[in-house]
Amino acid sequence: MNSSSIKRMISKTMISRTLHTPLRFLASALTAVLLASCAAAPGSTAGSQAAVPRPKLVVFLVVDGLPQRQVLDYRDQLAPDGLARFLDRGAWFANAHYGHAFTVTAAGHATMLTGAYPHRTGIIGNDWRDPVTAEPVYCTGDTTATYIGHQTNALDGTSPKNLKVETVGDVLRRVDSRSKVIAISGKDRGAILPAGKTGTAYMYMGATGQFASSTHYMAAHPGWVNTFNGQKLADRYFKAEWKAVLPEAAYARSLPDQQKWFGPAGGGLPARFGAPDDTAAGPRFYSSLLRGPFVDAMSLEFARAAIAGEQLGQDDIPDILSVSLSGHDYVNHAFSAESRLSHDHLLQLDRMLQSFFQDLDARIGKDNYLVMLTADHGFMPSPDYLASQRREAGRVNSSQVLGRVNAGLEKRFGEGKWAAGFSGSSLLFDKKLIAQKQADPNALAEEARTLLLAEPGFAAAYTRPELASGSRAGAPAFDAMRKSWHADVSGDVQYSLKPGWMFGNTVATHGSPHPYDTQVPILMYGPVWVKPGRIDARVEVVDIAPTLSRMLRIAPPSAAEGKLLPLQGL
Repeated sequence: MNSSSIKRMISKTMISRTLHTPLRFLASALTAVLLASCAAAPGSTAGSQAAVPRPKLVVFLVVDGLPQRQVLDYRDQLAPDGLARFLDRGAWFANAHYGHAFTVTAAGHATMLTGAYPHRTGIIGNDWRDPVTAEPVYCTGDTTATYIGHQTNALDGTSPKNLKVETVGDVLRRVDSRSKVIAISGKDRGAILPAGKTGTAYMYMGATGQFASSTHYMAAHPGWVNTFNGQKLADRYFKAEWKAVLPEAAYARSLPDQQKWFGPAGGGLPARFGAPDDTAAGPRFYSSLLRGPFVDAMSLEFARAAIAGEQLGQDDIPDILSVSLSGHDYVNHAFSAESRLSHDHLLQLDRMLQSFFQDLDARIGKDNYLVMLTADHGFMPSPDYLASQRREAGRVNSSQVLGRVNAGLEKRFGEGKWAAGFSGSSLLFDKKLIAQKQADPNALAEEARTLLLAEPGFAAAYTRPELASGSRAGAPAFDAMRKSWHADVSGDVQYSLKPGWMFGNTVATHGSPHPYDTQVPILMYGPVWVKPGRIDARVEVVDIAPTLSRMLRIAPPSAAEGKLLPLQGL
């Protein structure tokens, strides 16, 4: 969009919001009535919802990598108005899960506001391989778009091109384009996927400590973004220390610092940011801020700037603000969710949220906004920790497994690298080699499955024909694995690991269908729309999108497969 187009759009919006208020009110009222009837399911109680005003602003919060168990384990240490606002005065779901198997950041962020699992969204992982060429694909990669004012590499995340379905925000903006959808995150995928096709995403730039969008969304940043970046907030943390919120004794329930399995660099509090030999802030320092509370603090500051700069929640046309806080995932990968660093990081987030909620109360009005918090996945305990508890655990070396699988396939099908690599949570075959040698892909898949299941740590594996037909329904983890598999995107043999097993060499990770990865918080607060209380019924993250749609009185996203959350009066 060129500058003259932007000026025309702004001028049109200003006229609409000032000179034509009566017409705008009439249009909004008619739209609300029509959408209330469209969104209401037969026999539903949507009529009572129609009498309640729509929220002026939906604040959608994500804590990347937050398992539900941590919220409850440290409940007695929470501030009175942070996460406790949900637990004490809002609605919270004690048994909320993802229904798909490969629980990673992109898949989770794509599910939340679409109401659809990867088998519909097409976002099967953070990255995968093209099923025909085997070339790498990044979940939000798009070589036609670049970061504004920043260097862009080939696989950087710059647009929602790979997202195959619409979000709540897309439906909201289709109904009324004056609604704004803004998404912010420390990670590109944490902003781009919740923003959907028609929202606007801003992400933290590890090279500069600034926030940026991409040319997919706009040609240049609005003035408020430039003003924010001009403050150089990240530089304030150069040589700063991350200090524990509470006295040492308060962390007795989590693992002490400096566990030997943290690696040579160790890990403990206080932690200083900026290497000893660094004399000024630079890319190494800016990137290091992600593994701690400071990028999360900046993300919430950027959210405050977005609310003011975009005038979010200031009229009766609903807006959506999505903020995904990325630091917890980085901390848990480096030190595990059982560590004192993770324990304290959650308490840091809790205090940040308390301040943010109080600012929302003052700026938007506590009866004018709805806030929801969830996570994109949980987190497994570190295999080293599990082993110390005498529980089965281990790590899988993917390159070694791939080598052994190919060696086994060669014995039966002849020379060649039949498995091109791992893609998402599947094994991908070399389609060109199969065609050249006229091999039977189904026989190849059956043999590959046998070879995978002979490897330590592998729990289940299913072939493309089984996944496409659903013929193994009810088999272990099959339904969840099928929801992680997309016929046009995924590979040829989908697999999952046993509890306690993981790929890679990080301290801990996620990505399984096991409860430690699937169970996440779903917390809601908004006195006008949400009656307080604990809800024990099992719910799924796909239920968020249809529920928010009902509250906004719009139709749910077209690919949504969830149901309404069991909230009183909804």
